[in-house]
Amino acid sequence: MRVDSVQFQHRAGDVQYNFRQVENHTRLAADENSQLIVFPECCLTGYWHLRNLSRNALFQLAESAAKGPLCVGLLELARETGVTIGAGYIEVDEDSRLFNSYFVAMLDGRWANHRKLHCFINEHMESGDSFTTFEHPNGVRVGVLICYDNNIVENVRATALAGAKVLLAPHQTGGCKSGSPYAMGRIDVSLWKERESRRAELEEQFRGEKGRGWLMRWLPARAHDNGLFVLFSNGVGQDDNEVRTGNAMILDPYGRVLTETWAAEDCRVTANLDLSLIERSTGARWIKARRPELYDSLLNKSDNQTDTRHVRFEYDDEVK
Repeated sequence: MRVDSVQFQHRAGDVQYNFRQVENHTRLAADENSQLIVFPECCLTGYWHLRNLSRNALFQLAESAAKGPLCVGLLELARETGVTIGAGYIEVDEDSRLFNSYFVAMLDGRWANHRKLHCFINEHMESGDSFTTFEHPNGVRVGVLICYDNNIVENVRATALAGAKVLLAPHQTGGCKSGSPYAMGRIDVSLWKERESRRAELEEQFRGEKGRGWLMRWLPARAHDNGLFVLFSNGVGQDDNEVRTGNAMILDPYGRVLTETWAAEDCRVTANLDLSLIERSTGARWIKARRPELYDSLLNKSDNQTDTRHVRFEYDDEVK
C-alpha cells in the first residue's frame, strides 16, 4: 500500500489557497501511484488563529460533512485521481454544533469523518464522542485520531481494537509552549521569517527537542504497542504566534520510521507499506494477550480529572 504524508503551511482562513495545496500534493501523489494521502489537522481552514474567533466567525469557516464545498471538492478530487484523501476542517452539524473534524474522501464516493475527541482550540467547539475507522478501497481498515487524541494511549488502543491497521494522525504541533520542561517549547517566529538565511538553525530546532525529539518519545510507541502503521502529518512554519515543526513521517508496526523530513518547507513523504508486517508485529501479539477482566479501573475517572482545554492552555498566559 503506497501512502503519503504531507506537511504544509496553511493560510489562516484562506480556504481556497489551502484547498489548492491539498489538490497539488494529491495530484503529485497520484502521478506516483499512491493510494492514500494524509494532510494536517484543520489544514483547510487554518488552526491556531481559531482560538480567538467568535462563534459567528467560526460558522463562516464551517461546513457540513460531505455536503459543504470543501468536502465535495475532496470527493471529486478523490474520484478523479484515485487517491483516498484525508484533510482537516471545521464541521457544523444539523444542531449547529461545531467540531474540529477530519474528512476522508474515497475514490468510490464513500467517506469517513472523525470529530476530534479532545478539542480545546475554542470554547465554542465541542469534542467528538466516538472512534472512527473505515475500510480503504483496497480492503485495509484505517483509523483516524486528531493531534491530542493520539497522546491518550487508550484512544489508540481502542482504534486498534476496532480493527485499524493503519492510523491517520493529522496534527498541528511542535513548537508549542508546554508546562513540562522536556516537552516541545516555543520557537521564535523570527527564525521562520528569516529561514532563507537561517535554515540550518531552524531545521536544527525541528530535529531537536521542540520537534522530532519530543515526537520520538511517544509516537513510535503508539505504532509499536498497537501493531499499527502510523501516518503522522503536521503543519509547518508560522501558525499565528507559534511555529509548527513539520516532521512529517510514516512509521511501521514496530515503531520504526520508514520515511521522514525535518525540512523547513512544505513537502511530502512517501512509503510503501508492507501490510504483512502487522500480523507478526509485537503489538499485534500483545493485543491478543490482553486480560480485559483486569481493566475495570481504566473506566473510572481519577480524582484529578480535568478537561482537555484546561490541560492545553494551563501554562499559556496569552490564551484566556
